[in-house]
Amino acid sequence: MPLEAIKFRQAIIENTLRGCQLFMGLPATDIAAIASFVVPKHLDKGNYLFCEGDRSEGFYIVQKGAINVHRVSAAGKEQVIHVFRPIESFAEASLATEAGYPANARATEPTTVLLVPKNEFVDLLRRRPELALRMLGSMSQHLRVIVGLLDDLTLKDVETRLANWLLKRCPRPIGDRAIEIELDRTKRVLAAEMGTTSETLSRTLAKFRDQKFLRVKGNTITLTKPRELQKLLQRNLGEL
Repeated sequence: MPLEAIKFRQAIIENTLRGCQLFMGLPATDIAAIASFVVPKHLDKGNYLFCEGDRSEGFYIVQKGAINVHRVSAAGKEQVIHVFRPIESFAEASLATEAGYPANARATEPTTVLLVPKNEFVDLLRRRPELALRMLGSMSQHLRVIVGLLDDLTLKDVETRLANWLLKRCPRPIGDRAIEIELDRTKRVLAAEMGTTSETLSRTLAKFRDQKFLRVKGNTITLTKPRELQKLLQRNLGEL
């Protein structure tokens, strides 16, 4: 590869690292050091980056595309943990254990990720202990995502889960003004996150549409009566 092309690729990798919360604010020399050993990986839609139990190579940062991290139950049901998008990092916990990856990771569209190799990064942590604190912060953020997912899954039915999911994406305080929500994932992925099927999700959306709570056009959901939807959620949760 020509030297100019190598420099250009290195610059793109460094830019991705600078944008990632984990490395934000690091000196340019540290960013360059990390960029020197990261490995870009390209995946087609539907390709697996790793499967549950695979030996950990390190953690990843999404450069473009999206990665669906999920578990599969003994009955074959897929439960989405989170969909990671550009400049988000994931699988950092694998640095602290010899066990394999605890979940599956699959590209939901053509995707490029940066592998931060375990051995090289752990060596860097030994020299730069403040990076370890950043790792703890990143992993605590992932834990909050999982706790939020568990909260959602304890809601009693899909109608309540969907109303809760929609309202979480509304600015506060919730009023009467119509609010547009752009879906950044497929309805199949959203249904898996809610622990249901695409068909059940579609029926629930249709029910909300018939009740004039919302309308759907392409990937845009417009909440026409957000306050009324909030009241429905509160009734379902027994808060009224």
